[in-house]
Amino acid sequence: MLPNPIIELGPIKVYMYGVMIAVGVFCAFSVIYFYSKRLGIPTKNADFVFYNGIATIAFGFFSAALFQSVYDYIEDPSKGFHFGQRITFIGGLIGGAVFFLAVYFILRNKLKIRLAPMLPVIPCAITVGHALGRVGCFFAGCCYGKPYDGIFSVKFPNIAERVHPTQLYEAVFLLLLFGVLSFLLLKKYKAYKYNLEIYLVAYGIARFVIEFFRGDDRGSVGIAISPSQMTSILLIVAGVALLFFHIKFRNVFEITPTVVEAAKEEENK
Repeated sequence: MLPNPIIELGPIKVYMYGVMIAVGVFCAFSVIYFYSKRLGIPTKNADFVFYNGIATIAFGFFSAALFQSVYDYIEDPSKGFHFGQRITFIGGLIGGAVFFLAVYFILRNKLKIRLAPMLPVIPCAITVGHALGRVGCFFAGCCYGKPYDGIFSVKFPNIAERVHPTQLYEAVFLLLLFGVLSFLLLKKYKAYKYNLEIYLVAYGIARFVIEFFRGDDRGSVGIAISPSQMTSILLIVAGVALLFFHIKFRNVFEITPTVVEAAKEEENK
């Protein structure tokens, strides 16, 4: 664990948490770039995801802070509403997704872009970036688990007892999910068309389970389950709903010569 600055240059302090976030963002965009090249996806479509992704990440951090502030306020209104003290990934994911799609629907006709060929790629980028971000959480000592004295237990400087390293549980799961999604996509197995649905359902289930092992304060939504468990259920429902939509419109997410050529034709207009 490295909760203290690893570099100090006067007022400038660099934390390992921030380094891992930066590495995660870099790896996520690298996946978008190299996978789109490998799959022959038109440059204009990949560039849109790249540049819109930068803006989405910025808005996602705002959304992550907003969601957590609401959860904290619901848990104890007497403390007042305080924005930006903590963040939650799922809040950032939901807000970021809304922002990304809003920009796409506003600009798609003007820019003549098609998002469909990129949709199987995006979950690969999210999972690798998120996994490295969770390693950053481990270094920072946040998002820790309940007291536990077993073989996998860890001791954080700011916590009296040994606890579950829930950050690493999630990071390992996300890296495995990244491997599965990448394998399906790059090998073009039939299931790659369902990468987005696989991500939403798999991560929703995994996060719901991991929340039972979390020991840090995560706010409240006024019911027995944690805020992240509630939003995990929403992710699972969204994944299942998208699957039914996908089955009805079978070719929406396929990266076929026809789809790629259609995207190239729009790019050249």
